[in-house]
Amino acid sequence: MRVARFRLLVLLVAALLAAGAGTASATPHRGPDTGAFAPLDQRGPRLSVPPAQLQAALHCNGSLKKLAADPVLLVPGTTLTPEVNFDWNYLRAFDRDGRRWCTVTLPQDATGDIQVAGEYVVHALRTMSKAAHRDVDVVGFSQGGMVPRWALRFWPDTRDLVDDLIGLSPSNHGTVVADLACKRPCNPSFHQQASQSQFLKALNSGAETFAGIDYTVAYTNTDEVVVPNAGPAASSALRTGNGAIANIALQEICPGHLADHFQIGSSDAVGYALVVDALDHEGPADRLRIDRLVCAQPFQPGVDPATAVQDFTAMVAYAGNPQGNAPDVPAEPPLKPYAFRR
Repeated sequence: MRVARFRLLVLLVAALLAAGAGTASATPHRGPDTGAFAPLDQRGPRLSVPPAQLQAALHCNGSLKKLAADPVLLVPGTTLTPEVNFDWNYLRAFDRDGRRWCTVTLPQDATGDIQVAGEYVVHALRTMSKAAHRDVDVVGFSQGGMVPRWALRFWPDTRDLVDDLIGLSPSNHGTVVADLACKRPCNPSFHQQASQSQFLKALNSGAETFAGIDYTVAYTNTDEVVVPNAGPAASSALRTGNGAIANIALQEICPGHLADHFQIGSSDAVGYALVVDALDHEGPADRLRIDRLVCAQPFQPGVDPATAVQDFTAMVAYAGNPQGNAPDVPAEPPLKPYAFRR
């Protein structure tokens, strides 16, 4: 995403919020109806990405053997790497707490075809669970909170490998910002995160959640990227399936809280509290367990107050830098054959 495009998205959000999100979505383009998508129990395909490439994308802070708790997989957001997204916050905090974590680097700063990115998550889940002989907990920001669901939807074996899936403003139902911005060429992942994309229709077909997995969705009503993200139409929220679901807006805990999209995924104390609550308890996070004193904390654990502004600014600047991103294309990538009934 070019800097100009990044700024355009912010301007589009402002226009949407002023005009009302309901008037902003693009006219849906026709595609296969949901009955054409793969049944929930259809066996997943062989991974197309070379194994060495998948393995090189997975980095852990130590051995996964003989763990006393489930290891955590962290998945970055669109236009980000794990280092830019998590090095200055979550990884520091998890290290201090003695948590074993791994990160997965998605191709082209998570701007390429999300169907391919999903294979990296599949490999990470299989590798981590096999090594640890335990389930895996997943924490993802933005696209990083949504793409694990692609793995769970189309590779059913991964459902037995995940205990918690925790999303920080995940783009589960896309964003009307991309509906407008991608009337011009966009990178593939932006097209796929448009609210009317075929990708999202496939992702959310059949069921959004699966039995045995606890789903925590933490989102902010002041999100400027995943839009709309307030009220019953909140894009991040999950609603169907047999998983245990908690959809929690930060403002339900701290009324008037002003965390934006990038803050909830990097430095926000309320979002972090929900993540830790989900990791440390059976079931998804419970907002009633969150100490309201967190509302007065300027940063989450792991963030250095002396460098917080610099670190946050560097993250947002990286998100707006096109270097390493996938080329813009006029339309979303076609759905892979495995997404359909066979």
